[in-house]
Amino acid sequence: MAGKKQFDVGNALDAAMVQFWRAGYADTSLDDLSRATGLNRSSIYSSFGDKDSLYLRCLDRYAARYGNRYDQALSCASGEPLQAVRAFFEVTLQRIADPDVPDGCLIAQTAMAAPTLSPTIAARAIEALDLQHARLRTALTAAQLAEGDADDFAVHITAVNQSLAVMSRTRASQKQLRAVVDISVSALSRALHARS
Repeated sequence: MAGKKQFDVGNALDAAMVQFWRAGYADTSLDDLSRATGLNRSSIYSSFGDKDSLYLRCLDRYAARYGNRYDQALSCASGEPLQAVRAFFEVTLQRIADPDVPDGCLIAQTAMAAPTLSPTIAARAIEALDLQHARLRTALTAAQLAEGDADDFAVHITAVNQSLAVMSRTRASQKQLRAVVDISVSALSRALHARS
């Protein structure tokens, strides 16, 4: 019986996400997306809308996937704040080392391209970065850092985390990336010891 061709929406979104992540929004064409997902143009439009709509869904999927991992890493922050922050960075380092995904970070590269993207896409990238800052601030406040210090370190760790992704695109070694993490964790350790 003839009917609409069925496909796995999650797999198609993952394929589109990796294509956007690898090439960037501007350098990804509908033909690229069609090749990556195995869907023709009309199927892409009918299932996901235009390119902007598909990109937003990919950003949301990416933010949820890694956001859940960051939340899990930070869950022990009240009792083991240094371990929690190290685990937070480990999520990023593991993603960077994963041969099945491109280097870098889809959110970071979207934020860097924000001036050339639609306001909706740029706002979604800023929202994802704000959420990362908020989850870090909450974790560091739970670790008994003063509110101002918790916010300052949340800003710092968010910035360092994004810079790890950018550095990975320039082929920085794991040793170099871990040195950056160690310096940030060391600074946090000093702040935590100063409060006690």
